Amino acid sequence: MPAAAVGLSPSQTELMLRLGLDDRVVGQAQVGTAELPADVAEQAAGIPVLSDDAPPTREILLGAEPDFVYSPTGYEFTAEQGFASIAQLEQAGVTAYTATGGCLERRNAGTVDDIFTDIDNLGRIFDVPEAAQTLTDRGRADLDAVEAAIAGETRLSVAQLYVDGSSLSAIGAGVEYDMIALAGGENVYSPDDAAFADFFAASISPESLAAENPEAIVFAVSTEQQAADTEDYLRATFPNLAAVQNDRLISISAADVFPGTLGNIRVVQQLAAELYPTAF
Repeated sequence: MPAAAVGLSPSQTELMLRLGLDDRVVGQAQVGTAELPADVAEQAAGIPVLSDDAPPTREILLGAEPDFVYSPTGYEFTAEQGFASIAQLEQAGVTAYTATGGCLERRNAGTVDDIFTDIDNLGRIFDVPEAAQTLTDRGRADLDAVEAAIAGETRLSVAQLYVDGSSLSAIGAGVEYDMIALAGGENVYSPDDAAFADFFAASISPESLAAENPEAIVFAVSTEQQAADTEDYLRATFPNLAAVQNDRLISISAADVFPGTLGNIRVVQQLAAELYPTAF
């Protein structure tokens, strides 16, 4: 049973804290990418910080002497970036666990339900099955409540975008696609589109977005400034889009769209409430 765990992103740290593993977490990483929810932030106050806005280097991670590391994706184990690879961790006697939805072979087909697989696995690994079951029951109840609330709503068309300057990318597969579906949105891009057959995101042209004319646009951001800049760009570039004219530009936390995070459920709740406000 692990006695010295590291969360390689705030989302993974949060999950372990909610399982009551405070005394077994010896490091938290990428703390600058998102704030922990207020109700668990105090629990993390004494946990050593290993990195700010990128995964910790191999030396720093191994220096924390973990026996278990929990990561949202495989990127955190990229040796070419100076991070500890899974093989290097195994050589040091460290177990590496990648969120189910963040595994390369699952990334394009990931769903929100994958978080429950992770919760169950962690419950077994750390021998806290009751805490895991409580967390699962709460999460499933939250999703069921959303489903019930929007049952009678006419579905809105939605595009999920990432804006980098004037470059546009869309999400058409994976856990983010599933979040929109569970929130009652009809994503205008889908895994059936050739552009998303091999990867969950793809570059798109402004013309293609205009042709789809979504009724709502969702975009993930890390800061309030990024949210404001993205909204300004969308309003200036696409004044005639239904989403812009109806003021349905919805920013969500980039940290909450990572695989293996309870934030996936929070995003479903947020999107449903913003898409169908009269249902709540």
